[in-house]
Amino acid sequence: MALVVALGATTLAACGDSKDDAAAGGPTTIVVDCPPQKTDNNGKSLQLWNDDVAAFQKAHPGVTVKTVSVGSQCDNPPDFTARLQGGTQADLFYGYMTDLDQVLDADAAEDITRYITADTIPNWDKVLPSIKDPFIENGKTYGIGYAGYGLGLVINKKLFQQAGLDPTKPPATWQEVAAAAKKINALGNGIAGYQEYSAGNTGGWHFSAALYSRGGSVVSDDGKKAAFNTTEGKAVLQQLHDMRFTDNSVGEKQLLQWADLLTNAGAGKVGMYVGAPDTIKAIVTQFKGAYEDWAIGPMPGDNGPAKTTLGGGSGYFFKKGLSPAQIKAGLQWLAFEEFTPGQGQFNYVAQKSMGVPVGLPEPLIWKPGTDVQQRDDELKKANTNLNLADYAPYADHPVTIKAEPPRAQAIYAVLDAAMSAVLTQPGADINALLATAEQKVNTILSQES
Repeated sequence: MALVVALGATTLAACGDSKDDAAAGGPTTIVVDCPPQKTDNNGKSLQLWNDDVAAFQKAHPGVTVKTVSVGSQCDNPPDFTARLQGGTQADLFYGYMTDLDQVLDADAAEDITRYITADTIPNWDKVLPSIKDPFIENGKTYGIGYAGYGLGLVINKKLFQQAGLDPTKPPATWQEVAAAAKKINALGNGIAGYQEYSAGNTGGWHFSAALYSRGGSVVSDDGKKAAFNTTEGKAVLQQLHDMRFTDNSVGEKQLLQWADLLTNAGAGKVGMYVGAPDTIKAIVTQFKGAYEDWAIGPMPGDNGPAKTTLGGGSGYFFKKGLSPAQIKAGLQWLAFEEFTPGQGQFNYVAQKSMGVPVGLPEPLIWKPGTDVQQRDDELKKANTNLNLADYAPYADHPVTIKAEPPRAQAIYAVLDAAMSAVLTQPGADINALLATAEQKVNTILSQES
């Protein structure tokens, strides 16, 4: 059974000892972060994780998997950076697809290329390139992606109905979003018709998503210049400013990060927000919401369908200095937990029994038409506890996914300032905000070059 432990000096010393043992052919210990929180689904999600660890250890005698929690948002950017700088990350540490540059700058990850085989991850050849590529640099692999997403528009069905809106038809344009948000906001009781992020790099992330939907880009095609100080970029900020200070349909409380918005959503105080399907699961398992209240549609566009939607995901990096035995054990653990239909993240039978939502159109990792993709779909449909019609607008009308920009987290931090300004300052100068952000991002990109 896995132990959720504090990642302190004692744990790190134990990891160091395990590497010596592994090199001598003895027991191997790996520390993995980002297990479910104790509060997720009344502790049942953590129980399932621990059951998986026990089953894995039984199938791999001599391997011990220890897990350590790093908070409900496994990759809070400031905390993630601090762990890299202090060298206190776990052996297998969770990261976003945008984190590779920062990880390599800190010389914090091991090259695991030669260890990825049909023995360590049997289904790896059936995983989409878009899941693998963000963890590869110059032909070397430093991490394993296991979750992909494309952003859409998540809606609260109950609030839509109360506002006289049709929850089977999520707004398809940003103009429709604004109109629906105004009607939902009129319900009062502290309800925001639409809510948005603006802090902790999440504001810049969603600015990029809204920009993509309008046909814009964060950086130039060659990745050397900022490309968001445009008509499309101004439209993103202008709409949010209008929704805040014309009808206040985005609510008065701002400077929200990931957990803040989803806490509000779980409390029934948000009519709409931009998010991936997995946020509905988070609302249910972490923030005490009810999944029957939620549906999702495709990303809105400007006066028509979205041009593209921002896509990304996450995975695990392997800490620099791990032994070959630890790397092999880590890959085998990920194969067990993240890449095998019917178990781990795909254990829909157990998830259904625990009341976890089964049937959401995620994670987007398998190549279409492969046997594992078909098997995963069959298991998901056989065990769903959801009304799949709630996700049909999103699943049946896929929007072309566009990858996040280079140096994404640094760029998002810059764009947070523009997002927070238009949501908190009645007199925000959008042209000046974008010009300042453009200058700062150009500096970041020139340093990258």
